[in-house]
Amino acid sequence: MKKLLAVLLLGAVVSCSTTTRITDFYKGQPPSQGKTYHTIFVAALVHNLGAKASIENNVAAAAKARGYEVVKSGDVFPPNFTRENVPDRETILSKVKASGCDAIYTVTLVNKESETRYVPGTGPYAPYPRWGWYGSFWGYYSYWSPMMYDPGYYTTDKTYYMETNLYDAQTEQLLFSVQSATVNPNGIEDFSKSYTAAIVRELGAQGLLK
Repeated sequence: MKKLLAVLLLGAVVSCSTTTRITDFYKGQPPSQGKTYHTIFVAALVHNLGAKASIENNVAAAAKARGYEVVKSGDVFPPNFTRENVPDRETILSKVKASGCDAIYTVTLVNKESETRYVPGTGPYAPYPRWGWYGSFWGYYSYWSPMMYDPGYYTTDKTYYMETNLYDAQTEQLLFSVQSATVNPNGIEDFSKSYTAAIVRELGAQGLLK
């Protein structure tokens, strides 16, 4: 189990500027004693096809580099699913098992929120006598008057709530689930790095990674 988690997650851990925080963690029942996983079915359950391909490719590359086999959902199922034509459970699981996968790794965008906030103009405040400009009219006026023309601005923060689950393909048993919130990613790759790094830290804290 530890080796599988390391394969899936450690390959993409690099520094990034985007902030991701773990909001919840659930550890399922451990697999039967002595059971190991060798082939992973990776499924990014997101609407954007570019994001889906990027996430699946990123996870697959990390696993393959360490000797694991990977099957990406984008290579098995057509990209034109809608609410009306999603395959049934038996169709999906039969293809997963026919591909030889013994674990299923899913990444899902469960919610997205936007919040507009006001960012005030520049200029620290401290009362007399800490700052010298209070000592004369011109010192005070020349310091503060330019800031009156910098009134601030509004900006919109976007928060993406993601969930990653790992299942046993044979029993469909949930092995772990991690939920997180990523704020203002600068793109798919930036999001992926921040999100993965946060998950690795959490799994380490939970004792699932060395």
